[in-house]
Amino acid sequence: MSTHPAMSNVTDGTPASATTTSGQRDSMVWLLRQFASETPGVTHAVLISRDGLRLLDSDVDKDWADELSAAFSGVASLAANITGPTHKKRPARQVIIERDDCLFFVQSAGRSAAFDNHPGNERGEVDTILAVIATRDADVGTVGFEMGRLVAKFAPYMVIPVRGGTGGEVR
Repeated sequence: MSTHPAMSNVTDGTPASATTTSGQRDSMVWLLRQFASETPGVTHAVLISRDGLRLLDSDVDKDWADELSAAFSGVASLAANITGPTHKKRPARQVIIERDDCLFFVQSAGRSAAFDNHPGNERGEVDTILAVIATRDADVGTVGFEMGRLVAKFAPYMVIPVRGGTGGEVR
């Protein structure tokens, strides 16, 4: 297993040493890039804020990552505002979009304190969403499973990690 290099803050380009949570971000970037390179079929991954701003990515073109972040934030918001058979609005655990050229996966990733300079930061916390792009022939079950594992690996860097299970709200 390789070690992760020192990174700059991908949100605003400041040196990693400029903020107290840079070590957390560095670790999360490393986990994200490892996920994208080791999960069969996955080509890109982006961690975004619920308000649509890119936080971290796996070496995705900056303009495209920003575009994806805004779009996937909207997808997550739409999915959360659809009432289900219980007539209650609940966030989707995962959204999968199938296209002719790729698959998109969107999943809640918890609330993090690692992004203290983020404009949407409330009380030192930012709600996050994991967005993944995979090849058309990727195994949906494997990608979804590995996304869940990645979100679990993010848990030490989260104030409120994602919780599933009883059908309650997943942040």
